[in-house]
Amino acid sequence: MYRFLLSPRWLGALALTLVAAAVMVWLGNWQLDRYRGRTEVNERIDAGQRMSPVPLTEAMSAPGGGAGKAGPAPAKDKVWTRITVTGRYDPTNTVLVRGRTVDSRVGFEVLTPLVLADGTALLVDRGWIPPAPGGATAQPPVPVAPTGDVTVVGRVHETESGAGTVDRRDGRLETRRIAVPRLAGELPYPVYGAYVLLDEQTPAADPAFKAVSVGHANNWQNFGYVVQWWLFAVMALFGYGWVARREARRAAGLDTERKPLDRAAEPTPSASA
Repeated sequence: MYRFLLSPRWLGALALTLVAAAVMVWLGNWQLDRYRGRTEVNERIDAGQRMSPVPLTEAMSAPGGGAGKAGPAPAKDKVWTRITVTGRYDPTNTVLVRGRTVDSRVGFEVLTPLVLADGTALLVDRGWIPPAPGGATAQPPVPVAPTGDVTVVGRVHETESGAGTVDRRDGRLETRRIAVPRLAGELPYPVYGAYVLLDEQTPAADPAFKAVSVGHANNWQNFGYVVQWWLFAVMALFGYGWVARREARRAAGLDTERKPLDRAAEPTPSASA
């Protein structure tokens, strides 16, 4: 019944089905890797919110280059670590990060270098402020940074992708992306290879700032894609088998759709018989 499967047409259809199913399985495995990676990130975010702060040097290596150089990026398992560090803010090199959204409003995040006792600096995201009247890109007045020693508690945030551009507008540095290596080139000291989202500060931070929320990655979307692609692979194989079975039954004269017609064509037995 199934000898026809050895014909070139059916062998070609089988090969195409197997390739399609293999690609779908591969896509499912790829989404599974993304699901696991995003799950790990979410777990680190949650752990960072709960943990007690550790010294900065336990999360990041100090920059070893000269002025304008960024240090090494933190290890992935150190991103979102809650750290504490003491230094002095350098408001003259504050960086305004435009086009940032908090509570559905577009404004600026304010990065101010915290200069440590050894002369290195750490970029601290002090929070979000709305733009000045006149539009989303109108530079706002920036709350004054505390003078003297400041103790910061915050979470390590890796540098953002994309080099971005850094402009100087109205005497202030301004950018769209927080690309630490690019920003370091504008600063007069070595800079740590990631920045810190401020959680707490002593002296207290200005209430004009709004905390920058940390969004969790949508890992369940990736898990849904895993199920989808693997289900498509099963459906492709099932579809090939179903079509092949129907063809075999038709060739053997067992096509159920023809049975009623065959019975109607048979003569009705006479009453005398």
